[in-house]
Amino acid sequence: MHVQRNGSKPSSKGPAAYFTGSVRIDTPFQAEAPGRAGGAVVTFEPGARSAWHTHPLGQTLIVTSGLGWTQCEGEAIVEIRPGDVIWCPPGRRHWHGATPTTAMSHVAIAEMLDGRAVDWMEHVTDEQYLAGPPPSV
Repeated sequence: MHVQRNGSKPSSKGPAAYFTGSVRIDTPFQAEAPGRAGGAVVTFEPGARSAWHTHPLGQTLIVTSGLGWTQCEGEAIVEIRPGDVIWCPPGRRHWHGATPTTAMSHVAIAEMLDGRAVDWMEHVTDEQYLAGPPPSV
């Protein structure tokens, strides 16, 4: 058994190549072989979001605080709240982040396949992002 103490790994800034806006990433775990699951706690400040991306084995998001948006390509933007669990299927283009006015944090869990857990693509444009979710009925 290995115990990794809270605070033993520094936070990092979300790289501008993969994120728009202010994003903080904490990486509490990456399984040792033969395990392949890894996780991060990602905090998006208002207006911040990921670029479009896919995961070879899918991704689970668990929203822990705030209010966010996520979108799979070709579908409407969906609002996500604390306690929501989102499953992004393997190979499906998507993005996620905060709303324009409210920060959002989530736990992201993905498995490695052939040494990678994510394939990054282009940034979500302001026009795509600001479309927002459809009005609630």
